[in-house]
Amino acid sequence: MAKIVTLGEIMLRLSTPGQKRFVQSEKFDIVYGGGEANVAVSLAQFGHDAYFVTKLPKHEIGQAAIYELSKYQVHTDYIARGGDRIGIYFLETGASMRASKVIYDRAHSAIAEADQKDFDFDHIFKDTDWFHFSGITPAISKKAAELTKIALISAKKHGVKVSVDLNYRKKLWTPEEAQQVMKPLMQYVDVCIGNEEDAELVLGFKPKNVDVSKGHLDLEAYKTIFKEMKEAFGFEMVATTLRESFSATKNGWQALLYDGQTFYPSKSYLIDPIIDRVGGGDSFSAGLIHGLLTKTNDQAIEFAVAASALKHTIPGDFNMVSESEVEALQKGDQSGRVQR
Repeated sequence: MAKIVTLGEIMLRLSTPGQKRFVQSEKFDIVYGGGEANVAVSLAQFGHDAYFVTKLPKHEIGQAAIYELSKYQVHTDYIARGGDRIGIYFLETGASMRASKVIYDRAHSAIAEADQKDFDFDHIFKDTDWFHFSGITPAISKKAAELTKIALISAKKHGVKVSVDLNYRKKLWTPEEAQQVMKPLMQYVDVCIGNEEDAELVLGFKPKNVDVSKGHLDLEAYKTIFKEMKEAFGFEMVATTLRESFSATKNGWQALLYDGQTFYPSKSYLIDPIIDRVGGGDSFSAGLIHGLLTKTNDQAIEFAVAASALKHTIPGDFNMVSESEVEALQKGDQSGRVQR
């Protein structure tokens, strides 16, 4: 299997039990998660040597995050220690027509204030096959944006394949700020992943006739924008998840991959009820990376969408499923029967 490196922030997640609102809850459920950490966990479950790069405080909460990653076979060798705090996010899980809500408390976290001297990227990317980052990490701070650029330059120097999940977060920056930072980074990217909102707000491409809130998607609109994105930035491949939001707990789920010659639409899944959609996009990215490394392009997109569909059934940020479980779903086993 491959050596895969991801760079980002792992946070402490505090979520209200069940579907309680913040103002109702007297306690929070605690897990760890964050975009690139979620990708690393998924890839480790698929058998890869997954390394997560970040910076965490030397205190016990930072150590607990490292223990959590290690529990799922993610390599933590490249994690720097220092800084004052770990980022936190609060999650209120929605239901029916009430959307989920996230509140961030991540300013001045250890990774937001990290810089180049905390990491030996030449050592990190030696013998690495794949590097993955997201648009969340450069949005954390100016120092994190610069760190991401330095990592990308080093990755390409070592001949590493690079993927990005555009992952726009309006609570972290504006579209103007996102485009100013992210567009120059696209020159280092081989595989671009992002939904219709990401494409518009991060790269300035707006697909027509796309409105996920109405439960209808036009694949032709995506095909047009994929071609435009590839021509503008020279991506080898472009992929997106296609979410049909009927409610907070009922979604249609599909995906599309373009390799410059062929469009590969996946089969669609109806996810009802959704247990936890946080990390759904990250599980798709991990599934796609695994698929592109081990399968044909049409098989890769099918694996990715099946893996991410399963994530919606699992509480927490991490997608704790094996390759065989994903393949069973691909083959049509959606019965949910007890496995004895």
